[in-house]
Amino acid sequence: MATEKKNIALESTVEYSKQASRATAKRLIRFFFRRLILLIITIVVGVYLTIIVANMGGYVDKILDAAIREEVNMQVAQIAAQSGGMSDDVRREMIEREIALRRSVAGLDQPFIRRSLTHLKNALTLNFGRARFMISDHGSRYVRNIILERLPATLLLMGTSQLLLFVVSLFLALAVSRHYGSFWDKLIVALSPTSSIPPWFYGIFLILIFAAWLKILPFGGMVDAPPPPTKIGYFLSVLKHMILPAFSLFISSFMINTYSWRTFFLIYSSEDYVDMAKAKGLGSRAIERRYILRPTMPSIITSFALMLVGIWTGATLTETVFLWPGLGTIIYEAVSRYDTAVIVGTTIIQAYLLGITVFLLDFLYAIVDPRVKLGGK
Repeated sequence: MATEKKNIALESTVEYSKQASRATAKRLIRFFFRRLILLIITIVVGVYLTIIVANMGGYVDKILDAAIREEVNMQVAQIAAQSGGMSDDVRREMIEREIALRRSVAGLDQPFIRRSLTHLKNALTLNFGRARFMISDHGSRYVRNIILERLPATLLLMGTSQLLLFVVSLFLALAVSRHYGSFWDKLIVALSPTSSIPPWFYGIFLILIFAAWLKILPFGGMVDAPPPPTKIGYFLSVLKHMILPAFSLFISSFMINTYSWRTFFLIYSSEDYVDMAKAKGLGSRAIERRYILRPTMPSIITSFALMLVGIWTGATLTETVFLWPGLGTIIYEAVSRYDTAVIVGTTIIQAYLLGITVFLLDFLYAIVDPRVKLGGK
């Protein structure tokens, strides 16, 4: 009799576990699709607004139309001068025909709303087309080639500086939080406002000190001219050129990052459950690992994920100051020359990366933070 009751209880427990697993799977699927639909809507709206803003509501098209007319008039005038004369009617007909052809190629013969929707479709499918004014170092006008050509330089600079910044500031903040009120803790608090200075401003001072005055580091660029013939020499040359821009990116955010993490650790170290763990006799390392680092894990993951997204975008002004051939210089040049295709292309890549990162973070939160629920009762 007792054995039958145990078997019945065991079957009931197994059945309850199966039902709970199915309910959790259904909530996870609903959560997945809700987030995915919301993400798609957000990206589409953001991309379309980017297209409108980058085109200034159609004003850039007017600039392009005026540039086409001026260029065609100059070319026809040159042809007329070389041919020894041309009647006004023939010249006017040639000008109008060439202008109509170039406007059709640029899509200016269509209404702005229709062009913007076409740009939206191409952007969402990563078909960025050809740049209007810019060209890659290898002579290509395709936006995809222009971006891919400059992407490795940005990944190298931003990846090195941001990864170093994340690791150093995190461990230093944890060390400082153990000694609240010490000299180093007060120093971090006092110097945290220095992070309001942008990295390109630090870069100018670093150039003046180490390049102009001490003459131990180069002013800018990515490699010596001409480049070293050996791979080791090329690597050392790139490393030497990367010191100043990477250090300016590092130092501009180091103090505020350390101060922020230090504050997080201090907040969680003052909780009641930490005092209870100390009263039970747990070691300081175990307390930090279980009761301080784990609650701050969602914030740490968020910071690290957003750092990875920031690596792809580059630092526009910093790369421009140091003449670093990355995405930052491409964006700066595209904005200066009203090259809408390149502006939209770099923005779309950023939007996709940020959207995917936020989408993945939602699931990581549910794993590392038990307070996050997937919905349901």
